[in-house]
Amino acid sequence: MRTKRQGIIIWFQHQKNIKQLKRLGHIIYTSKRMKYAVMYVNQENIDQIEAKLMKYSFVSKVDRSYKPFIRTEYENAKPDKAKQYDYKMGI
Repeated sequence: MRTKRQGIIIWFQHQKNIKQLKRLGHIIYTSKRMKYAVMYVNQENIDQIEAKLMKYSFVSKVDRSYKPFIRTEYENAKPDKAKQYDYKMGI
C-alpha cells in the first residue's frame, strides 16, 4: 500500500542549511537563486514537520502543496476533434 505524501515548499535565507532539511523529508528540488526547496513528507506527519521547520532560524516561510486535495477526474470534458482523429489513425 502506498503512503500518502504531500509537498512542502520551504523558503530559506541560506543555501548552506539544506542538510538540516534533508533529515525531515525527501527533497526534490532546491533553487539557489530564489532560495526555496520542494520537499515531500508523509501526510500524517505534515503538521509536526511544519512546526519543526518554522523553529529553524534560516526558514522564512513554509507553504503546503494542495495537489492531493484537487480533483483530477473531469466530467463533461470534450476531447479535441484533431486529437480524436489522430487516435483513430493509430488503430
